[in-house]
Amino acid sequence: MRGRVPLFLALATLAAATTVSCGGLAGTFLPLERAIPLNQQVELEALRARDRARHGRILQGVVGGVVDFSVQGTSDPYFVGYGLYFTKVKLGSPAKDFYVQIDTGSDILWINCITCSNCPHSSGLGIELDFFDTAGSSTAALVSCADPICSYAVQTATSGCSSQANQCSYTFQYGDGSGTTGYYVSDTMYFDTVLLGQSMVANSSSTIVFGCSTYQSGDLTKTDKAVDGIFGFGPGALSVISQLSSRGVTPKVFSHCLKGGENGGGVLVLGEILEPSIVYSPLVPSLPHYNLNLQSIAVNGQLLPIDSNVFATTNNQGTIVDSGTTLAYLVQEAYNPFVDAITAAVSQFSKPIISKGNQCYLVSNSVGDIFPQVSLNFMGGASMVLNPEHYLMHYGFLDSAAMWCIGFQKVERGFTILGDLVLKDKIFVYDLANQRIGWADYNCSLAVNVSLATSKSKDAYINSGQMSVSCSLIGTFSELLAVGIVAFLVHIIVFMESQFL
Repeated sequence: MRGRVPLFLALATLAAATTVSCGGLAGTFLPLERAIPLNQQVELEALRARDRARHGRILQGVVGGVVDFSVQGTSDPYFVGYGLYFTKVKLGSPAKDFYVQIDTGSDILWINCITCSNCPHSSGLGIELDFFDTAGSSTAALVSCADPICSYAVQTATSGCSSQANQCSYTFQYGDGSGTTGYYVSDTMYFDTVLLGQSMVANSSSTIVFGCSTYQSGDLTKTDKAVDGIFGFGPGALSVISQLSSRGVTPKVFSHCLKGGENGGGVLVLGEILEPSIVYSPLVPSLPHYNLNLQSIAVNGQLLPIDSNVFATTNNQGTIVDSGTTLAYLVQEAYNPFVDAITAAVSQFSKPIISKGNQCYLVSNSVGDIFPQVSLNFMGGASMVLNPEHYLMHYGFLDSAAMWCIGFQKVERGFTILGDLVLKDKIFVYDLANQRIGWADYNCSLAVNVSLATSKSKDAYINSGQMSVSCSLIGTFSELLAVGIVAFLVHIIVFMESQFL
């Protein structure tokens, strides 16, 4: 009997080792990191100030395999202030790591250049900053004025070209007065793992074009929340997702799941996260940002008296999904009915107060027990259900009661913007091939299933045969493998029992 136990344990260990989590198999994850230390409370006005600067940049329009990135950071302003999500990318030869902010509101990936005259050299985020050196990378090449990519960049008014230097350059000026200037570089981006067909490919890579920043101004020069650059995930042709999908390296879809708890983090996938409860709404076509058609808002299942025209997309209004915004913003015509409905729903269980210009409530019970659900209803019948923690923020205690404030902010006119406050604790899928965005509630601490199967519209962006397996198939295979091993164990044990009888 003692001789049989080690064999049984060894086989059981083998069975356990062959059980596969799709979240760990399907590519290389970009980790999201916390931007500000825990327990650093930040006033709503500071968050609004950050978002105002952010919105200035957005509204000015400044401009396969499956790869996944681990993400760090959090959206919770009570603990971490600015709610910055960032990840790590690997560029150049030899490869170097760079920390970059994840930004769905801009297109370009840019990194601090070693020749930068005004770039931060340290960061308050507990990360070590680095600089990209074109001369130190054996695979780096400057983008010339004759390169088609430069021609496209110039047309978008984000770039220029010096005929004297024959070098494609860019200048981004942001709404808060900060900016960056640099030039475009072509070099290698590395991925830890990519799943191609039925094979795991380690240390794969692809050539991409990105910016090398030689000058920065304004808030970009500050060290408190400095990173090495910005990773733009916008829909433009110069974004990394567009570059990789056009070459068949990845499908033309990316996804993220941002953890809303105080530990933050999450995952970013250059591919499609699968979840049965995902609902989709079409993107407004031919716009530089991720605009959706918001049609109505309901509180406790009751539609609010809001004219749907205030959500209609025009040159100066509409609804934008933006991971670079911490809070959420509603136009005045929608904000007032929204706050009135929330206040009426909780009037018997809370004391409404105004704190520093914000609508807040003093409550003794759990907010989940007294505050209503909110539904944002989009074109195509897709609703985004918000629990209280997705539109409220805890701001300490007053008179022995917890004070919760509405995180939605009022704007007199312009864009409704859905920031991390409502994006957290959800899977978001940006399906650029089919021009739609999908979402579903999800515990972002769990592994995610990533599809490697593609629709016809996505096949146009993927090399034939590259994406023939989905994580669901891998999961099925691993389950069958585990069952087979268990059956084998039973057979071995029965056989050994017969030998000892």
